[in-house]
Amino acid sequence: MPRMTLLAGALASALLVGCATLAPDYETPTAPVPQQWPAAEPISSPSTVTADIGWQDFVTDARLRQLIQLALANNRDLRVAGLNIERARAQYQIQRADLFPTVQATAGGTGQRTPASLSTTGQAMTTHQYTAGLGFASYELDFFGRLRSLKDRALYQFLGTEEARHSAQISLVAEVASTYLSLVADNERLKLAEETRISQQSSYELTKRRFELGSASELDLRQAQTSVESARVDVARYTGQLAQDRNALALLIGKPLPDDLDLAQPGTLASVSPLASVPDGVPATVLQRRPDVLQAERQLQAANANIGAARAAYFPSITLTASGGVSSSQLSELFKGGTGSWSFSPQLTLPIFDAGRISANLKVAEADRAISLAQYEKAIQTAFREAADALIQRDPLNRQLDAQQSLVEATAASYRLSRARFDKGVDNYLVVLDSQRAQYAAQQGLITVRLAGLTNQVTLYKVLGGGAQ
Repeated sequence: MPRMTLLAGALASALLVGCATLAPDYETPTAPVPQQWPAAEPISSPSTVTADIGWQDFVTDARLRQLIQLALANNRDLRVAGLNIERARAQYQIQRADLFPTVQATAGGTGQRTPASLSTTGQAMTTHQYTAGLGFASYELDFFGRLRSLKDRALYQFLGTEEARHSAQISLVAEVASTYLSLVADNERLKLAEETRISQQSSYELTKRRFELGSASELDLRQAQTSVESARVDVARYTGQLAQDRNALALLIGKPLPDDLDLAQPGTLASVSPLASVPDGVPATVLQRRPDVLQAERQLQAANANIGAARAAYFPSITLTASGGVSSSQLSELFKGGTGSWSFSPQLTLPIFDAGRISANLKVAEADRAISLAQYEKAIQTAFREAADALIQRDPLNRQLDAQQSLVEATAASYRLSRARFDKGVDNYLVVLDSQRAQYAAQQGLITVRLAGLTNQVTLYKVLGGGAQ
C-alpha cells in the first residue's frame, strides 16, 4: 500500500509538472584548488582571461601563423575530433526524437480465396480488403522525465565532444608553435656549430703549421684536433635533429612543408616575432574556462542526468498506440463514407519484481556520477599544477636569460684576451681552447634558455585555456 500511494503521488505530481525530470539538481562543484597561484607577487585580476585571447592575437610571427593555419585545416587528429562532434550531435538528435511520436502512413491490400470445401456457401470465394491510414506505435508519455533525462545526457555528451575539439585545437596550436621554435633553435645551433667548426679548423691548421715549425707541441696539435672533431659531431647531430623537426612539423600540418615558407633558413630565435603576453587571473576562474575542464564537467552533467533516467525506472511507463484511416473490400470504395476505422491502445507498465535490477542500475548511475566528479576535480587539480609550473618559471627564465647573455659576453671577452696572450706567447694553446669551448657552450646555452622562455610562453597560453578561435 505505501508503495502504491507513493506511485500515485508521483504520478499526480508528474501530471502537474509535465516533463520534469528526477535528476538531482546540478551545481558546479567548488574548484579544489587554492585561490592564489604559488607566485611571489599577488595575483592581479585582469579584465581579460587567456581563454578569450585567440591564437591569432597570441601568435604574431607571420611564418608561424601560416603553419598554424595549415595545421588547423589539415591535421588528422583535429579532423577526427570534428567528426566526433558530428557523431555526438547525431546521437543527441536521435535521443531527442524519442520525446515525440513517430507518425507513419500505411496502405495495404489483401486478397484471400476460400475453397468450396471450406466455404459456408459450398462455393469457392475470393475476398479483398484494402486499408489506408495514419498512426503511431509505442509512443511513451514522459511523465517522469526518463526520456528527457536521456536527452539531457546525450546533449551534455555532445557538448563534451565540442570541448574536446577545442582542447585538441589549443594543443595543436601549442604543439605547432613549440615544434617551430625547436626547429628555429636547432637551425641556430647548427649554424653556430658550423661557424665553430670553421673557426676550430682554422686554429687547427695554424697549430699544425706551428707544430711543423717546432713552436707548438704535439699536445697543442691534438687538442686543436679534438676541438675540430667535437664541432663536427655537433654539426652532424644538429643536422639530424633539424631534419626530425621538419618531419614533425610536416606531420602536424598534415602535408609537406610549403616551399614559400623558406624553412631552410628560418632565422634565429631572436628574429622570431614576440608572443603576446597572457594574463594569469584567479585560478578557479581561469581553470574552469579550460576546454578539458569543461569537457570533464560536461561528463559530470551527463552522469547527473543519467541518474534521473535510472530513478524514473521505479515508476510506471505509459505508452500509446493509435491509428486512424479507412478500409474497404473494394478499392474504388476505399475513401467513400462509412469506411472509416480507428484503434487506440494505451498501455501502462508498472515494475513489481525485478530481483533488484532497477536499484542496481540506480547505484551504477550514482557511482558513475561519483567517478565523473572525481575526474572533474582531478582535471582541475592537474590544470592548476600545469599552470602553476608554467607561471613559476616565467620570472626565473627571464632572469636566467639575462644572466646567460652576460655569460656569453664574458666568455667572448675571455676568449679574445686568451687569444691575444697566446699570440704574444704568454699562455699556451690549452688556455685558448678552454676559453673557446666556454664561449661556445655559453652561446649554445643562450639558445637553450631563449627557447625555454619562448616555449614556456606557449605552454602558459595553453595551460591557461588559450582561446581556440
